[in-house]
Order: sequence, then C-alpha cells, then structure tokens
Amino acid sequence: MEAGSDVTAADRTLADMTGRRGEGRWSAPGRVNLIGEHLDYNGGPVLPIAIDRRTSVTAELRGDDLVSVTSDSEDGTVAFTVASRPGDVGGWGAYVAGVFWALGQAGLELPGLDLQVRSDVPVGAGLSSSAALGCAVAVALRDLARLDIGDVELAVVAQHAENDYVGVPSGAMDQLASMCGSVGHAVLIDTIGPSVELVPITWSRDGVTLLVVDTAARHSLRDGEYAVRRRQCDDAAAALEVAALAVATPGDLVRLDPVLFRRASHVVSEAARVRDAVTAVREANWTRLGEIFTASHTSLRDDFEVSSAELDTAVAAALDAGALGARMTGGGFGGSAITLVSDERADAVAQRCRVVFAAAGWADPTVFAVVPSAGAGRES
Repeated sequence: MEAGSDVTAADRTLADMTGRRGEGRWSAPGRVNLIGEHLDYNGGPVLPIAIDRRTSVTAELRGDDLVSVTSDSEDGTVAFTVASRPGDVGGWGAYVAGVFWALGQAGLELPGLDLQVRSDVPVGAGLSSSAALGCAVAVALRDLARLDIGDVELAVVAQHAENDYVGVPSGAMDQLASMCGSVGHAVLIDTIGPSVELVPITWSRDGVTLLVVDTAARHSLRDGEYAVRRRQCDDAAAALEVAALAVATPGDLVRLDPVLFRRASHVVSEAARVRDAVTAVREANWTRLGEIFTASHTSLRDDFEVSSAELDTAVAAALDAGALGARMTGGGFGGSAITLVSDERADAVAQRCRVVFAAAGWADPTVFAVVPSAGAGRES
C-alpha cells in the first residue's frame, strides 16, 4: 500500500470515483439492538438493526502524516499523527485516533486527513454513537487509502480501536451492525467468528412501529459497572469450564455462586430469546416479538442488574399504553428503551412516557421511530 507516501495516486483514484481530488463524505449509522443484550462478548447471537440516524465524516487527504478533526458538536480541533498510540489522544477524539492506530497495527500505511464530523446519533443514549463514528472514519480510510478489507473485518478493526485505544471493553456487535446493516433487514450476528446474516423485517407492512425512548439519562460504557459485568461473565465461564458463557446450559448454572448464577442466567436465557425472536421476525409474529422484548427487560433488570429507574419507567409506561413489548437497549445504566407498538398506539405510548417522566420530575424523554437502514459507506 502506498497511500501514505503517494498522495497524487490516491487523489487520482478518488477523483475517478467522486469527481473530486482526495475528498469525499462517508457515513455510518447508529444501531438498535432488538434482542441479545450483553451477548456479544459472551459468544452468543445478537439481532440488531442499523437505524436511520447517522454520523458522517467529510475527509480530505493531506500531504503529510497529520490528522486534524473537528466536529459540529464539539469545541476545538483534535490533532494527532497517524502513528499515535493509546493514551496520546483522549475524549471523543480517541474514537477517531483509535481507528488509525488499529489499522496501523494491522501493518497498513495510512494517509494524513482533515476530517469534519457531523452526527444526529444521540450521544450516551445506548444507540452506539461511538461505533457510528469509528465506522464512518474506517470506511473513509478504506476508500482513501485503497485498503483491501471487507466489511466484517473492518468492523472488527473498529472494535479493536474502541477496546484497546479508547479502553471500552465492548464486543463487536455495535460495529458489525453499523458496518453491515441493510435497508429493511435486521443483522443476525454470530459473535463467534464473527459472521452476519441479514433477516428481512416487515413490521411496517403490518402497521407496527419500533419506537426509541431516549430517557436522557446518559451512560458511558467506560463506567466501571459495565466492566464489572464483563468480568463476572468471564468468571462464570471459567467456573463452568466453557469457552463462552452463552453455550452453557441452564443445568450447568447450579454450580455457580448466587451473583454469578444470576449473571449467567441472563446470558443463557437471552441467547434462547434471540433464537425465538428470529423465528418471530421470520413469521411476522409481532405479538410474540413484543413478549420476547419484555422478557428480556425483566432479565436485564433482575438477573443482570443493568437497568435504571428511568429505563424501567419507560418500559412500564409503554406497556401500560398498549405497546406489544418494550425493553432497555444497549449496555444499560441509562440510555434508551425500545418499544414495539402498533401504529395506532404509537402516539399514546409516546405521550404516556412523557407524562410519567414529568410526574417523576425527570427531563422530557425524546421519543422517535426508527427503521432498519443501510450500513456504513460513501455518500459522495
């Protein structure tokens, strides 16, 4: 690869594709995980969708090894070289620098870039704003540096950046959903491998909507409790002598202490719920899918203990207003709930959530519909 040293050649290549010399715009979506929470680092299946909220990156090649990043939602400019290492860049800029570092770790030569970031994926809402940013940068680099790397492999690189440069101990689901999403499809991910399969979703045809309830209770996967849950799952897998906790059986779990039993119970039961949910989606059985959502929330609240008062209230309000089902989505401890609801009940569900949040003295939640959308790629 010669992109770092031969900017003129890269300019010509990109000019052929975009009509501009060494510049373009790329974007990547946030994601909603329909089912399979906390399974991606436990070897279980997950079923997210890419959503119609995106982070875009306008990129322009430089003639040196510097990277300059600005954002419409952040003050100042973040600057680093393509050879930066973990610890060199902090804050939101670390998610960008980490992609350069992870690709460099793979032995790839990268150009310097000027980057401008824009996003309508809410930060801290459990919709994977960080993965959207990382994947948008990754696909821009893939095109500009002419990298021969597929979507799944590039998603794993973006996960590596978030894990080992930023310091977030997450699995690969977020990046795989953002990279591999497709209009009108969920992304069934086998996290051992990993591999992806697209599953058609037809709920809009049947008058059903997926609503996101952003509780405005912000979370961060860098907070300690997420890492604690991951360590507990690792401890449970070690105690059971299984390679991945999701492959354990309910009968195995009696050997665990009470805390690890609850954590493992969620993982094992959630893996079964993913399989049931895929069947429900294929059969367009939205009532059953709603029931699975609600059972997942109960497990996340009681066994995995990653919910919050705001998330529990949003789920209860949605169900009270006639939703087919509801659950928290994302890592937990704040963020968003999702609710599957018939079109005629959607406004009532949104209004009920606002009323109960006001009664609790909390900020008004943001409620909006999402649809399965395209994965990361070049826009112009």
